[in-house]
Amino acid sequence: MVDLLQNEKRYLSQLLEAVQRCSYFLYESSSKLEWPLSGESLWHRRKDAELFETLAAINERFAKLQDTLASTMRHSALLMSENTDNFLKILVYFEKRGVVPSVELWQQGRMARNMAAHDYETDYSLIAEHFNVLSELTPMLLVTAGYLGEICKNELKLNAEPGDFNDEFASLLRSVELSDK
Repeated sequence: MVDLLQNEKRYLSQLLEAVQRCSYFLYESSSKLEWPLSGESLWHRRKDAELFETLAAINERFAKLQDTLASTMRHSALLMSENTDNFLKILVYFEKRGVVPSVELWQQGRMARNMAAHDYETDYSLIAEHFNVLSELTPMLLVTAGYLGEICKNELKLNAEPGDFNDEFASLLRSVELSDK
């Protein structure tokens, strides 16, 4: 007989691994740039394919991390027997638990992510502003990923599977925490 609970736990472990992987690649892409960006510097480098490939990667990886965190929060809440019919309730639950710093900050990240997906800006100062917002919000996503992993480890006895990014993830969390102090 198939153990449905074990399958759900295995799936959550895989989501935790995906969160670590997304966090790692977002952090690495962001680390390639000097922050904050300026419209003037982007205009001067407007034909720098490597720069704009890095910016595109940051956009994609920010969105992917936030989406993967949302799926992981929903699935972990389900395994903790919490109400999962409304994502706002899930966010409020994880805010109360100290995983998400605030629902408002999470929603700001969501708005920034959605604007990038649907807005094709040509004003370099607005492009710089967008990426500076993503850069400011990235530590919130990374710390949320760390706290969510801790909750799953402590309460559900689950870790990321197979754990290929455990060391890198722990290292980037230390870097983010040190830069916040």
